[in-house]
Amino acid sequence: MSKNKETLEALSKEYQDTIPADLRTTRSFDWYLDQLYDEPRIARNAHQRVADMFDYYGTSYDEDAGVVEYEIASEDPLHDGENTFYGREVHEAIHEFVNKVKSGARGLGPEKRIKLLLGPVGSGKSDFDRQVRRYFEDYTRRDEGRMYTFRWTNLCDVIGDQDPADDVVRSPMNQDPMVLLPQDQRDRVIEDINEELDAPYTIRNEQALDPASEFYMDHLLANYDDDLQAVLENHVEIVRFVADENQRQGIETFEPKDKKNQDETELTGDVNYSKIAIYGESDPRAFDYSGAFCNANRGIFSGEELLKLQREFLYDFLHASQEQTIKPKNNPRIDIDQVIVGRTNMPEYRDKKGDEKMEAFNDRTKRIDFPYVLQYEEEAKIYNKMLRNADLPDIHVEPHTLEMAGLFGVLTRIEEPDTESVDLVQKAKAYNGEIDEADDIDVKKLRDEAATTADIGEGMDGVSPRFIGDEIAEAIMDSMHRDRQFLSPLTTFNHLEGNLENHGSIDEESFDQYYRFLELVREEYKERAIEDVRHALAYDMDEIQRQGEKYMDHVMAYIDDDTVEDELTGREQEPDEQFLRSVEEKLNLPEDRKDDFRQEVSNWVSRRAREGDTFNPQDNDRLRRALERKLWEDKKHNINFSALVSSGEMDDDERNQWIDALIEQDYSEEGAREVLEFAGAEVAKSEMED
Repeated sequence: MSKNKETLEALSKEYQDTIPADLRTTRSFDWYLDQLYDEPRIARNAHQRVADMFDYYGTSYDEDAGVVEYEIASEDPLHDGENTFYGREVHEAIHEFVNKVKSGARGLGPEKRIKLLLGPVGSGKSDFDRQVRRYFEDYTRRDEGRMYTFRWTNLCDVIGDQDPADDVVRSPMNQDPMVLLPQDQRDRVIEDINEELDAPYTIRNEQALDPASEFYMDHLLANYDDDLQAVLENHVEIVRFVADENQRQGIETFEPKDKKNQDETELTGDVNYSKIAIYGESDPRAFDYSGAFCNANRGIFSGEELLKLQREFLYDFLHASQEQTIKPKNNPRIDIDQVIVGRTNMPEYRDKKGDEKMEAFNDRTKRIDFPYVLQYEEEAKIYNKMLRNADLPDIHVEPHTLEMAGLFGVLTRIEEPDTESVDLVQKAKAYNGEIDEADDIDVKKLRDEAATTADIGEGMDGVSPRFIGDEIAEAIMDSMHRDRQFLSPLTTFNHLEGNLENHGSIDEESFDQYYRFLELVREEYKERAIEDVRHALAYDMDEIQRQGEKYMDHVMAYIDDDTVEDELTGREQEPDEQFLRSVEEKLNLPEDRKDDFRQEVSNWVSRRAREGDTFNPQDNDRLRRALERKLWEDKKHNINFSALVSSGEMDDDERNQWIDALIEQDYSEEGAREVLEFAGAEVAKSEMED
């Protein structure tokens, strides 16, 4: 039995605290007018409110990428990071999306455009769209995001044929109460509150009342001899309005159904047949404001697979975006205020792109490319998130497993480099940030070249994270069935290879190329496995420190054109060039780059000395790797690699010592044995070939 037993009282109180205190409070129009002067932001339009929402939850700036990362996506503060997004390319897309919303908030044009998220399947565009809707709901529940609407009351007192069931009628479009003011008077109020507004935009509102509200206003004004104050005081109540996707208010999602049965009334609303007998067919009170555009007013309209809609059906989006109005059948036009977001995959976009009859629609869209992630370590975080959010069995994910799966995914997405000096794996590593200063790789140039050669953009094709995630899941279950309590790269590779041709979204022409990519990833993993085993078998911190000090003594003497004392004889001698090169060659540094590297490490040591830090080669990644590899070269001839493959040929204490060293590198015991045998076999094979 759980020690932490929840009570109904505690659960109720926790829920109550999430509800805005004034959600069910009614107020007067005069109160709302005062609020406008105190806090003009309550009258923001949809673009302005969504733009502020992104900033409200926090931002950070990635100087290297020149991109603002919004914590809605990078941290997911509402859900403890459960729905975070990874990858430079994805955050660039989100940055572009927010910029368009912010431009729309300033009235620069994008407020009259559809924000079309374009990307391949599984790129995260739907997840991001859903994330925006979730946060908009939360934001409108907070004081910083509050908005208000109104309802008509006591209508039967004045309008003789009013249905008693309609004595109180909420604004059908959930409009801002400011629309109750005639435009001239409204403009004066707006001018006043903009002087008090501290924001990068100005408040604007030129909307007309919806037809039903216009009907009520006309009849009430006639009854009160055009005394607007009497109408608003006697027949209008101001109420808090919060967005809620499930209740279809302020947020609406729309998706194509059967093309032949698609009806525009799903977007714009339809006649309310239950009211026709009461009011008559042409009466605006007999209209049902249940269309998707009506429900999304003041918030977000989200169109899924938008380009799967019939061309004629898409015409409704033209007025909705450009004119910000809708024109239902048998009803006057209705002004709308919403951020219209559409999503589409690549095949539909390619199909519509060349259609001349789609020119008007295309002109009213702002395309935002939402590509796959192109940094394999960021891609690995996607798989790790998948495992973190699942009920993962008691299984250990071995080092390099998710990263190598991510590398395979990235190789299928990036363009082949247009140069012989950089191969595909090197390009993927460069995108991942693995560039030594000595490497002659210009990442910006690689990206620019890919942008010109790709069909639409780099990362818009390839294997989706869903496919790789599914195979990781299968590999986990397969390992469990075989009583293996660990998931290794080797098992994952086998599942990826075995199921490539069974995946419906991978075209047949790509099979051979993808198998080649898998071999490249296997080769990369082999090098990493050998590196881990090398670290375990030959790692000696004292020896690395000693060799590092010796290297730096000779480097300093070389740079200063000085001599160095011989360790054995004590005599002064010239710097040992052979020793220096034996270290540097482990980093594949050519002869003509040695001076650059030596100056680099010399500057590093001098800088540390000025800061009061002692020399430690462990703190310089390149120098550490070079010294580790040299130590490996010095020791490997005394290691029987063939014996690693067969436990019977090696002393158990020695093997256990190496396994323990691998466990310190985050291997499980079973995984350590596998990688020890795998790397041992590979090294033994290469030794025989040499």
